[in-house]
Amino acid sequence: MTYLRRLLTGLAAFAALLLLPQQVHASFLSPEAEDKLANFLAIFILFIVPVVLIVLFWMVHVLPEKIAHKRHHPQFEAIRTLCLLSLVFGGLLWPLAWIWAYTKPVMHKLAYGTDRIQHDEPYPGEPAIGGVTEGIRERLAQLEAKGLSESDLKVLRADLDTLEAKLAGGDR
Repeated sequence: MTYLRRLLTGLAAFAALLLLPQQVHASFLSPEAEDKLANFLAIFILFIVPVVLIVLFWMVHVLPEKIAHKRHHPQFEAIRTLCLLSLVFGGLLWPLAWIWAYTKPVMHKLAYGTDRIQHDEPYPGEPAIGGVTEGIRERLAQLEAKGLSESDLKVLRADLDTLEAKLAGGDR
């Protein structure tokens, strides 16, 4: 009997709570805040997201070109052209450029005596070989003017000559 009384009391309390008038909101934000949020999201989605996606698409399609340049691929210019064509054709040629950048040319060494090519200009973002050594030579002259000891200067000059020989040999 007590069980039935508890059940009826609980149901009566639940029914009383259901009958009480309450305000119901579909969102935790006020209508003005919802409008501001919707405006911000619309502007963000319409203007910023496409720009970011275009930049990412471009950056991914330039990767084979950067890889070919870093690996001193002798067909670097052709890979660069294929990357640009891939941008025009929506990325269909990009896997070919990626594979080509990682392959080693088979007959190029027979024809030209090497399977690597030395680029005249550095890739954007990389320091030029001459620019690095010239900057070091200027700093060495400044240190010499300040009165650095002769033994220290000899060590620095030897290190600089070793660095120039290493860079000239293509062992970057």
